[in-house]
Amino acid sequence: MNDATLTLILGFAFPCLMTTLGALLIFFFNKQSQALNKITMGLASGIMLSASIWSLLMPALEQAKAEWNSAAIVPVGLGFVFGCVLMLFLDFVSNKIFSKNDEKNRKKAYKLFTAITIHNIPEGLSVGFAVGTAIATHSAFVMTIMFVVGIALQNFPEGLATALPMYSTTKSKPKAFCLGFLSGAVEPVFAVLGFFLATYITSLLPWLLSFAAGAMIYVIVEELMPEINTKEQKHIGTWAFVIGFLVMMILDICL
Repeated sequence: MNDATLTLILGFAFPCLMTTLGALLIFFFNKQSQALNKITMGLASGIMLSASIWSLLMPALEQAKAEWNSAAIVPVGLGFVFGCVLMLFLDFVSNKIFSKNDEKNRKKAYKLFTAITIHNIPEGLSVGFAVGTAIATHSAFVMTIMFVVGIALQNFPEGLATALPMYSTTKSKPKAFCLGFLSGAVEPVFAVLGFFLATYITSLLPWLLSFAAGAMIYVIVEELMPEINTKEQKHIGTWAFVIGFLVMMILDICL
């Protein structure tokens, strides 16, 4: 197997596989309790916030500097706001779709799944762009493979971070796993798109990355943080948040 083929296979399959494996861990969790619910929400919040900063906002700012120079904050800031506005719009839509009785849990699952799925779209585009560039130039295969492996390893805790709150809201492990898998299934689809549009998407990536960060942080603050900050066993959720944030930060910075 030559370098180009290996890079292509890894780029399109490995990140989604790692998201799936992360979501698969949901089957090893026992019956939900209040303490476990706080731990899962805390871990998910920490992982998502860390990913929003290190995987989305920081790369968005770096890429925006190439075209916008000192005004790089403009696409990043606007993209972030647009992401928040999208989730606000989804609030309105979900209020129309769901009844009063099941509104709270189903709205939370709906918004969380949407936010993490959106987050995987620019990641997929980035992977496809990196793979397409490496193959087109017949160079940088090792660096591209390392980039893809880094994205894939980050996706492992993200898959679990999706499945855990889904289990808390749907009370179904198979459903939580399927939603975790589907959130990552968009990544190879957009990796293919990024591969074929490698020369056209570079200017859009800062907008897309910050857009995804805005959607994720909106959901963290509105849906997950209130679950952590209830009076009972408050510190458990806080420490789970700290652990989730640190784990994701280490993966992002070291990989």
